[in-house]
Amino acid sequence: MKILIVGVGRVGCSLAQNLVSGKDDVTVVDINRERLSELQERFDLRTVYGDASSPQVLEEAGAHDADLLVACSASDAVNLMACYLGREVFNIPRRIARIRTHYYHTHLEFAKEKFGVDHIINPERSITDYLFHLVEFPEVLEIVDFAHGLVSLLTLKVGGKSQFLKLQVNENHLNLPDSNGRILEVIRQEKTLPLERTFSLERHDEVVLAVDTAEARKAIKQLHKRMHRVRNIMIAGGGNIGERLARLLANDDYNVRIIEMNEERCHELARSLPENVIVLHGNSTDETLLLDEHVMDMDAFLAVTNADEDNIMASLLAKRLGAEKVLTLISRQSYGELIRGSAIDIAVSPIWTTISALMRDLKQGSVERGHRLRQGRSEAVEFKVLGDSSNSKLVGRTVGEIRWPKNAVVAAIVREGRVIIPVPTTTINHEDHVIMYASDPRTMEQVNKLFQVSALVL
Repeated sequence: MKILIVGVGRVGCSLAQNLVSGKDDVTVVDINRERLSELQERFDLRTVYGDASSPQVLEEAGAHDADLLVACSASDAVNLMACYLGREVFNIPRRIARIRTHYYHTHLEFAKEKFGVDHIINPERSITDYLFHLVEFPEVLEIVDFAHGLVSLLTLKVGGKSQFLKLQVNENHLNLPDSNGRILEVIRQEKTLPLERTFSLERHDEVVLAVDTAEARKAIKQLHKRMHRVRNIMIAGGGNIGERLARLLANDDYNVRIIEMNEERCHELARSLPENVIVLHGNSTDETLLLDEHVMDMDAFLAVTNADEDNIMASLLAKRLGAEKVLTLISRQSYGELIRGSAIDIAVSPIWTTISALMRDLKQGSVERGHRLRQGRSEAVEFKVLGDSSNSKLVGRTVGEIRWPKNAVVAAIVREGRVIIPVPTTTINHEDHVIMYASDPRTMEQVNKLFQVSALVL
């Protein structure tokens, strides 16, 4: 697939890196020569210097035969114009834009009709939705959903009182007893344990699970044992992310306090947020303020300011003062690696959250949607099974008799709205939705070939 990316900020660079590794033909356009040079030195792609709102620049970038345009520059105007030209001048089949302006999200048809945007990605919306999910499931380190929310993939640590401590696991014994869930990957001390060998689950192992969403809490309780009900929440940072998160939580009957340094912004928040949100003027790294506002009684503390350093310091302080669970927004990958193993419970990368949303919308063919997990170290993809036994490698065959690529696991099957956690004798049918998981994203290319209908037979 020939892909044209507009913008080489953190999102554009990360997206290009992911697409190049998947063997797509990638061209990147930007007005920053230095960044373009760095990108070209690191990856096998083409770069074009210039303003992407110019038809001449897009022509030079090969827009006339591009299959997909992803406009993710820092400028909404440039992204919208690039999509408009992509449709009107170059007839690019699919066009995705990163847009921050709230108006276009509430008037999606206008964006499609006037500017040719097929899909809008809003980083702040993606982040707040993801943080909200993590608050809903406080024991979980990571959560994504498939099949319109019927299947959830969760990452969590095995608790000290888990009923699955010492549970024997291997590639033939992945399904959880008494729960509609399946183990997909086990990570111990930052290393993935090979499922070809038999091993026992131990305390603090990280486990990636596929579960029927309706039974998610049951599976979490079995692995973690301790279920903690979250009601009291403190948010550090009253920017767009903090404001939207506070509104989502307050509307779901959580008790929310939000700390913001800018006094004028505090007044804006107090006017716009629901009455049950308490707005506090001050510094979230101020120990006295946190103690006065009873941070020790908080079930969750979320640091979402624009400064990584402030988020880290506020989170460490809140944890030391007694906050139950601490979630921190961190943009720099190096910082995320530094705090691994610290008192901070979950570090959320806004870049990876946005990339995951973008990758989900780049899928085509039999692929319904995809997600990168564990900071891009693994991938899950939802496929729709097409064809029949004469032209498909899968239809009519059981999960056990198919030769799946190494590192690939069938996570779940959704058939006519019903979630099936597969066993070796489970048969794959036409129009099944199959969620596949790979501990190495490079494996997914081989998996994709299995789901393709044979053109020769057709």
